Amino acid sequence: MAEKVICITSGKGGVGKSTVTANISTALAMKGYKVVAIDADIGLRNLDLVLGLENRIVYDIVHVIEGVVPPEKALVKDKRTKNLYLLPAAQTKDKSAVKPEDLVGIVEELRKNYDFIFIDSPAGIEEGFKTAVTPADMVIVVANPEMASIRDADRVVGLCEAMQKEEPKLIINRIDPKKVARGDMLDVEDVLQVLSLDLLGVVPEDKNMVSYINRGEPAVLFPESIAGKALRNVADRILGKDVPFMELKVSEGFFEKLKKLFGSK
Repeated sequence: MAEKVICITSGKGGVGKSTVTANISTALAMKGYKVVAIDADIGLRNLDLVLGLENRIVYDIVHVIEGVVPPEKALVKDKRTKNLYLLPAAQTKDKSAVKPEDLVGIVEELRKNYDFIFIDSPAGIEEGFKTAVTPADMVIVVANPEMASIRDADRVVGLCEAMQKEEPKLIINRIDPKKVARGDMLDVEDVLQVLSLDLLGVVPEDKNMVSYINRGEPAVLFPESIAGKALRNVADRILGKDVPFMELKVSEGFFEKLKKLFGSK
């Protein structure tokens, strides 16, 4: 696996980047891979909350950079998945506390002992974004099916190109088939037409996702979660498996079926 270090990013905040990071990291750890998830959103950390590890943090990434502890000492072991570890962001510093060369050094140290390293990038396209992307072998852009999110994702693609990174992969998050059918939301083809990226995953809206996040339990832990299934599929595609995309069609309601049966218009 050449692409061990994966940065998950977006132009716009609030698209579910940390949730995607937590879920893919957990899914790969559940398969037996050793995984580190790095929260690079300095000053605004929340990857620890999504993983339910907020009360177990002693050291953070800035402690590592300042030489207080080595990277391994700062890692927080996941409480559900034995192969998953979190390197938390510092909550009381700003993004300038971590330089690109600092993160490269940490990643190179961790690369020796882990199968995958995920970097949860801060939102936006400023200094923190460039720091998060610099060590990455692969960049995954998360976008919602709305024009503001897609426009910002397109800017991220341009910046990755300027940084001489390989073209990012795309995850479309929180797509709602009912809204797509009503014309209230862009569909997958619309998004791909604008961004022209390789599609890594389409994650449907899941009514239980807020509850999972509030409990610090990634959706991939729940077989009944439709978003969890989609994110487990993303993990398989990262491993190089050919996994078909889920059908996200809206099922016909009772009255629509009656209309067809009786030929009503």
